[in-house]
Amino acid sequence: MPVINLTQNIVRTATCPAGKRKIEYSDAKQRGFYLEVLHTGTKTYRQRYTDDHGKKNHYKIGAANVLTLDQARQKARSILAQVHLGEDPQAKRQEKREIPSLSEFVRSRYLPHAQEKKRSWKTDETMLRVHILPALGSKPMDTITPEQIAALVQRMKGKGYAPGTVNRAVILLRFMFNLARRWKIAGIIENPTADLALAPTQHRQRFLSKDELRSLLLSIQEDENQVAAQAILLLLLTGARRNEVTHAKWEYINWQSNTLWVPLSKSGKERFVSLNKQAIALLRSLQRTPGNPYIFPSTVTGEPSPSLHYPWVRIRDRAGLKDMRVHDLRHSFASFLVNEGVSLYVVQNLLGHTQVRTTQRYAHIADGTKSDAAQLAGQVIEAMTLPALSLTP
Repeated sequence: MPVINLTQNIVRTATCPAGKRKIEYSDAKQRGFYLEVLHTGTKTYRQRYTDDHGKKNHYKIGAANVLTLDQARQKARSILAQVHLGEDPQAKRQEKREIPSLSEFVRSRYLPHAQEKKRSWKTDETMLRVHILPALGSKPMDTITPEQIAALVQRMKGKGYAPGTVNRAVILLRFMFNLARRWKIAGIIENPTADLALAPTQHRQRFLSKDELRSLLLSIQEDENQVAAQAILLLLLTGARRNEVTHAKWEYINWQSNTLWVPLSKSGKERFVSLNKQAIALLRSLQRTPGNPYIFPSTVTGEPSPSLHYPWVRIRDRAGLKDMRVHDLRHSFASFLVNEGVSLYVVQNLLGHTQVRTTQRYAHIADGTKSDAAQLAGQVIEAMTLPALSLTP
């Protein structure tokens, strides 16, 4: 191992002697710093050091055709400073390599955990796939900054997503980083969402008037994506939650009892959505996709349509209802019933509310069986329906 005063010219001309695999040229100016030259001609700067446990290490600084000699020496001095402070640069580098990208963490740790612990894991999976991972998935988790997350928030707002949807993206990121810290994932010390404020949301009641209902039905009829349009119409006819319809399978329909089985509802229990005759007529009019179990599969992937966001925005804007959310269809279904004199108790059961106070929001709007009440909402909608949109079986 020759010891020489390394210069940039020596670095440029140094070769490996014939018959050898490699040679190390040690620097006389800086202890432990050397140039490694392989028989292939590859040249690499390295720094030798001994850690606190007495283990000798050779730290790779970088390629000689990328770094100048001065740059490599400066990096070598930084490495020695870390050693003198009791740190192990090699161990720190290895820890860096073990830090997962956000996509790797989601795939290997978060989604398996969510599938076991969260009944809403499919909602998380959609949020990650559609919004979060395209923006942040390739980044190592320790490099994700509050500014990058704020940029994601602004992009979602710019696409017209409601504050509540944008907030759910931030909340999901916050939850995942907290889990990563709890699980002691390498390199995760801070949570980049910690100081990000959630967007204010409006807790308002929005119901369709009869004129608005007529405009909405016309827009549904005219939409280019009739799979999504009919899913939206079924939401209006049944008062079901969005995921209860988008994830519904043909096998969940009981044609004898006119119900749609929801295996796992928001309450964490199964429930049965009552299907009025208009909903039954709609379902019978749909063509099944061969080999696909879903009633409303995506025309692109064949999987459940994740959010109905884009078709809904298109339909509601064409109807002049820019302030309407998909969830407001559920509110409108309830308002139709209450206006027809149906008791809040029956409305509670139809909507699948586990607590009556959730249904009390409809008390200010104005008995029979649960099935009879479901028919009323369908009749109100059918009365507004244009002749070209027949819902009668």
